Amino acid sequence: MAGMPGPYVIRGSVVLPEAELHWRFMRGSGPGGQHVNTTDTKVELRFDVAATESLPAVWRERALERLGERLVDGVLVVRAGEHRSQWRNRETAAARMAALLAEATAPPPKRRQVRKISRGLNERRLTEKKRRADVKKGRTGRGWD
Repeated sequence: MAGMPGPYVIRGSVVLPEAELHWRFMRGSGPGGQHVNTTDTKVELRFDVAATESLPAVWRERALERLGERLVDGVLVVRAGEHRSQWRNRETAAARMAALLAEATAPPPKRRQVRKISRGLNERRLTEKKRRADVKKGRTGRGWD
C-alpha cells in the first residue's frame, strides 16, 4: 500500500509483510453525520498465520497455539472503526495486529527456581516474629491495676 506508514515491526527484524495483509473496508458506525453514510471508514485486516512464511516456524506455532480462540481457520482478524478517517483506522488495525502477534510469539517466561530458605534467614524471621508478638502482647490492658 503506497503511503502507509510502516513497516509494522513484530519483534526484532520480523515485520508484518504487506503482501500477506488483506484489507477490507466497510461503512463505520458512530459520529460523522452524512459523511459516514457514503464512505467506507471501518477497516478489517486479515493475516493468515497458519500459511505465512514470514514468521519463523517456532513463532508461527506459538502464535497458532496462543491465538487459538481468536483465529478462524488459521486467519487472525482485527477490526478498527473508532476514527472517522479510513487512514487512521488502517494505522490502528495494523498496529493492533503487530502488537497481538508480538505478544503471541514472545518466548515463554523463564521458570522460577525454587530455592530452600537458609537456616539463618529462617531463624532471623522467627526471632523477629517473636519480638513483634511480645510488643503486641505488651499493649494489652491486663495487669494495670
